[in-house]
Amino acid sequence: MKKILSLGLLTLFISYTASAEESLIRLQSPYTAQATADRFETIAKEKGLNVFARINHQQNAAGVDMELRPTEVIIFGNPKVGTPLMQCAQEVGIDLPQKVLIMEDENKQVWLSYNNPEYLKNRHNIEGCDAVLTKIAGVLNTLSAAAVAGQ
Repeated sequence: MKKILSLGLLTLFISYTASAEESLIRLQSPYTAQATADRFETIAKEKGLNVFARINHQQNAAGVDMELRPTEVIIFGNPKVGTPLMQCAQEVGIDLPQKVLIMEDENKQVWLSYNNPEYLKNRHNIEGCDAVLTKIAGVLNTLSAAAVAGQ
């Protein structure tokens, strides 16, 4: 029995460690990069979040006569959530507001990615803010899942 319990705890620890080390959470999208970005922006605004910027890296690359597959970053957030996180660890401000990356890979598959809040917790040694991090993780997951939800 002790052996089984020990094995179970070891498995739990390894799973937790692996998930904490994943810096990006990636979701596959059935839409084009632009449509995925449009959907994400619309959903974020509908949920009352501020969309601070939308950066089209492909367009910027074309402006200097370079090619890049579709790649966009949307910067968004809400100071009511970001501020308490910075009160726990001010240096997390380097990673705020939140961002999502929407890109088309070499196989023409579109991905929506965002920073794993658990990674940010570890990166910035955030303590005492688990409730805020859980809320952020929930919002990121909900918005992202809705943006890539099937047709």
